[in-house]
Amino acid sequence: MNRRTGDQKDKLPSLKKAERDIVMLGIATAAIIMFVGIGGTVMPQVTQHLLDGDVSPPETVLVNALLLNIALIIFGWRRYADLREEIEQRRQAEEQARHLSQIDPLTGCYNRRCTTEKLMEEIDAPKAANHAAGFVMIDLDGFKEINDRHGHQAGDTVLLAIANRLREIAPENASVARLGGDEFAVILPIEGENLDPVEEWAGNMIAAVAQPIETDMGELEVTISAGIAIHKPGKPVESLEGAARELMHRADLAMYHAKKEGRNRYCWFDKAMEVEARIRREMESAIRKGLDRGEFVPHYEQQIDLETGKLVGFEMLARWHSSELGEVAPDIFIPVAEQCGLIGTLSESLIRRALVDAQSWHPSLTLSVNVSPVQLRDPWFPQKLLKLLVSSEFPPARLDVEISESCLQENLTAVQTMIVSLKNLGVRVSLDDFGTGFATLTQLRTLPFDRVKIDRSFVGELRKVAEAAPSLMADHEYRDHIVSTLVSLGKGLQIPVTAEGIEDDSILETLRQMGEMKGQGYLYGKPEDAAAVVKRLGELDMLSTPPGTDPIQRKSA
Repeated sequence: MNRRTGDQKDKLPSLKKAERDIVMLGIATAAIIMFVGIGGTVMPQVTQHLLDGDVSPPETVLVNALLLNIALIIFGWRRYADLREEIEQRRQAEEQARHLSQIDPLTGCYNRRCTTEKLMEEIDAPKAANHAAGFVMIDLDGFKEINDRHGHQAGDTVLLAIANRLREIAPENASVARLGGDEFAVILPIEGENLDPVEEWAGNMIAAVAQPIETDMGELEVTISAGIAIHKPGKPVESLEGAARELMHRADLAMYHAKKEGRNRYCWFDKAMEVEARIRREMESAIRKGLDRGEFVPHYEQQIDLETGKLVGFEMLARWHSSELGEVAPDIFIPVAEQCGLIGTLSESLIRRALVDAQSWHPSLTLSVNVSPVQLRDPWFPQKLLKLLVSSEFPPARLDVEISESCLQENLTAVQTMIVSLKNLGVRVSLDDFGTGFATLTQLRTLPFDRVKIDRSFVGELRKVAEAAPSLMADHEYRDHIVSTLVSLGKGLQIPVTAEGIEDDSILETLRQMGEMKGQGYLYGKPEDAAAVVKRLGELDMLSTPPGTDPIQRKSA
């Protein structure tokens, strides 16, 4: 058996009993005995009769018995030959079925079912005291995009190439498997307590897989993320299958941690990952209950015209006060909602409430909402947004949909199609987190954004410029600051700019000197709920309906 490639010649179940036809064997044996006995009497008589015509021929009964014995022997031999051929065909069919049940047909690697069995064998096999069973979970980065862009034929070519590279680099006693889709695994026997060779091998594996792959669509580059977990020797095992599945689960957690850390790398399993996974499961359950209970509410952050100081709109932000967990920050629950597929439901419920809330605002005020990259992959998202706009009777021109700059690193063509579809609804589309490094000048000129929002991390650095010395306001260090560059870029492309994260007067004054733009931040107050916004707008005389009036009831009156 070659464990590294997945080829094997396991001993098939014995077919000796099937090869023995007892009845036919008895008949043939009796026929042979009778042939010897009768033939010993008949054949001399036949010979004498042929040589001397005076000798009488053998009795007819004996001749018939001899011929019958010959027929039985011939029939038995044919039956034996047919049976051997049938058994051989059955043997080949069973071998092929066993092969198909253990081997992935595309790559020739072990499949998921066989991987579990092999891992159980590795854990259970008698080993030296310093021998451990290692399991490496491997997932291709961005493989779905390859299938979408270049077709499944190119995807199969990539999978086969990856499998071959893993087999080539795997240690002699390792087993390579394809668990399904774009997931691979390596069962890795580990000798000794020194893990440096394993780390060296893992680094070489990452580098080897990342080399370009030749396909009919040209060269494609694919990276992998890997997680490594070890079953240490001497650890008590109650169930081999349970121990194998636990080891696979731990490697899977480490692999997802590698993806979260930036992909194209490997990570070792750590017990903190199990704690994190448990917390994530609890968070997912709490999110589902929170959606049913209506615990997610929109809060609104003011957007100000920096030149006039006038309120021009609000950005809707998600807030969650869980009955089980208390106040949960958006940067905690939003990633979990994205991972478990609840972000669409969550976002649409918040947008629906925000559209209703904004109906009481002055018509000059805009509403900005953030959408997740997960929602942008939904081709029906524009239709869902249109349904929300129609049901709330909210003017599309007052709605600004903000798309994170990180979305541009995915499928740019799909993002462009989505932006055009949203603009066809009459809504505005802004590029959020501008300056974080994903958008190119060509993309900004190609994609029809109505506004760009400079990320708060850059705006916050302006405090250092303002505090250093007033003379820097006209110096080249100020002019070359990234915020100034981004503002100039927006002006050059004739795209309005919004600065996020304005937290004090020094930042505000610095931004004002850069030209006309909108801004938002804690300098103007923290995000407020709908009731506080209505109170604020009432004081500014910027309500379209009297306080306490339901806009929907007013429209139907």
